[in-house]
Amino acid sequence: MKSLLRWIFSYLFRVRLVGFQPAFPPGPVIILPNHVSFLDAIFLYLYLPGRVRFVVNTQIAARLSWALRFFPCITVDPLNPYSLKTIVQAVKQGVPLVLFPEGRITRTGNLMKVYSGIGFIALKTQARLYPVIFTGPERSKLSRVRDKIPSRLFPAVQILLGQPQRLTVDPNKRFKEQKREMADQVLAMLQQTAFQARYRPGRDLFDLLWEAADKQGIESPAVGDITGAASYKKLLAGIYVLAEKLGPMLRPERNVGLLMPNSIGHVTALFSLFYLSRTPAILNFSSGLATLQDCAAVAGLRQIITSRQFAAKAGLEQTVQALQETGCHIIYLEDVRAAITWADKLRGLGCFFRRRKAASGSRNLILFTSGSESKPKGVVLTHDSIAANLAQIASVIDYTPRDRMLNALPMFHSFGLTAGTLLPLFSGMEVYLYPSPLHYKMVPELAYDKNVTILLGTPTFLAGYGKYAHPYDFYSLRYVIAGGEKLKDEIRTSWLEKFGLRIYEGYGTTEASPVLAINTPLFYRQGSVGRFLPGIEWQVEAVEGIESGGKLLVSGPNLMAGYLLSEKGFIPQQGWYDVGDVVTVDGAGYVTIQSRLKRFAKISGEMVSLNRVEEFAEACLPQGRHAVISLPDGKKGERMILYTTAREAQRSAIRAFLQQSGESTLYLPAEVKVVNSLPLLGSGKIDYVALRDKAVKEVSVHAH
Repeated sequence: MKSLLRWIFSYLFRVRLVGFQPAFPPGPVIILPNHVSFLDAIFLYLYLPGRVRFVVNTQIAARLSWALRFFPCITVDPLNPYSLKTIVQAVKQGVPLVLFPEGRITRTGNLMKVYSGIGFIALKTQARLYPVIFTGPERSKLSRVRDKIPSRLFPAVQILLGQPQRLTVDPNKRFKEQKREMADQVLAMLQQTAFQARYRPGRDLFDLLWEAADKQGIESPAVGDITGAASYKKLLAGIYVLAEKLGPMLRPERNVGLLMPNSIGHVTALFSLFYLSRTPAILNFSSGLATLQDCAAVAGLRQIITSRQFAAKAGLEQTVQALQETGCHIIYLEDVRAAITWADKLRGLGCFFRRRKAASGSRNLILFTSGSESKPKGVVLTHDSIAANLAQIASVIDYTPRDRMLNALPMFHSFGLTAGTLLPLFSGMEVYLYPSPLHYKMVPELAYDKNVTILLGTPTFLAGYGKYAHPYDFYSLRYVIAGGEKLKDEIRTSWLEKFGLRIYEGYGTTEASPVLAINTPLFYRQGSVGRFLPGIEWQVEAVEGIESGGKLLVSGPNLMAGYLLSEKGFIPQQGWYDVGDVVTVDGAGYVTIQSRLKRFAKISGEMVSLNRVEEFAEACLPQGRHAVISLPDGKKGERMILYTTAREAQRSAIRAFLQQSGESTLYLPAEVKVVNSLPLLGSGKIDYVALRDKAVKEVSVHAH
């Protein structure tokens, strides 16, 4: 009977087993699956090796007594404190026990909380813990997320059996703390296994777009902008038609520049290049002509795709003309579209109906660092590294096709590209692309009008939205996620008080595609940037002169392929990647960023954090914005210069503040300079390179 049922289920659900083995080892074994549907127990009964037993709630057992006659199980009352001891005794008997650690079927489509009772059982039995992750049954008619995810009778099912683990905790802690910590470790183990189940290397980003269309429905809305909206069908058809016309126009070089704002046109052009197996190099249109020319030279760009309308509105006509004069062939999308004939449309639609896959070849994308070096660096990301980062994010945050995202972060910013554009497109979530994050009044109004549930932003932008938004503009938001710079306490507090919303701070770098760590509803610690994502290995290396924390090194499938450097070409990434930040990681795994390593100055032999100096300036002069740079100094090694927009700023006031606070005068800047505004990058972060250049010029003029 079991063999027949297994054959039927394998046929109907196209079951794919990953990591399964002939038998479990002798000794205590606990199998910990995620719980996504009423079918889960049946799948486990049919496919787990050998004989296993299930733990069943007494109330459920009473309702399903007719079916449980076929299942080896033990029934327990969750309200009875002795039920855990019953489970412990069952585990010690040596028969593998199936225990759903969430205690219920998911209502989010993702992992929910793990009860501390799991920690008690694991501690008392010292059993091997086998995580199991289902993907697919949540789309069945027997799930509890049919209101959020399109369902079908027989979705394809994958069951991944993870590697066994024996978890340990500090025995000196109180038993209650040990149980809670063990439960947290179980949840982290399941998230790690969920990432393994979601991430399958070797897939093209263009093909992932087709997968999303299939899961969500080809007619479902995919992306919108100020000009309108496009379903997956309209978007994919447009990509094919544009690619058919664009392909013959492109030169043999693989790398093609994109100089575009957030728009459906940008998404269409990007995926057209993916389909044609070209490498898009997304250019920062706010960086200025010199930097754009450097980027084009570093990436070997001889062709740049842009829009006449965008160039005119953004005041980039002279910049585009200058790029053309330096050897870049400019392709205007308006000209390409005007040249599309009915024959071109028929060819494109023919490719669409045949579901043609992307051409074989390049699977890369190029972004550029935001200017922390004298010359921009090209960061070569692969389709696999981006797909890995998306799978990592999906393993720790619950979002569904019912969510709506508003993304005003430009796509030349890795946060705006991966989390703000590709993530919603591949997850079936409708995304509205807005061309500028600086429209502090318009973005909140759009969030209100579009019933947005997820909003991304740098802290600088979020501060602007918080200032101008009506208290009800963000009524529909579920997630507000900040990244790109440190989230200040006053921004966090103002959003909580005005909108009743918690900002989830994350952390990353372009070279990591970009997210490395993030706070979530399940793992949150104020002041930190959360825990590292599943699949990321890390180590903290001591730095001479810095007592707390050290230099962060990371490794993982989301890391870049390498750099494109001026006059050096492609330099592959090998081994551990040095992020360049000084961090601390506490015992629970929460990461706190201290500063960029380059944002330290050595003064009188002591390492001084420039970020810390800015924090003291902010506390002393809260009405202004502050930035500190350091320059060489013959007497003390380096000297710090504070640039501030606070009109009343004086060095004596900062000295008095430090003394009253009991802080060292090492944090006192050598000079305080009042400015009307601080130079900003396109991401909203302070442009320290421009600020340092300004200081060097001022010193040079003064010397003469």
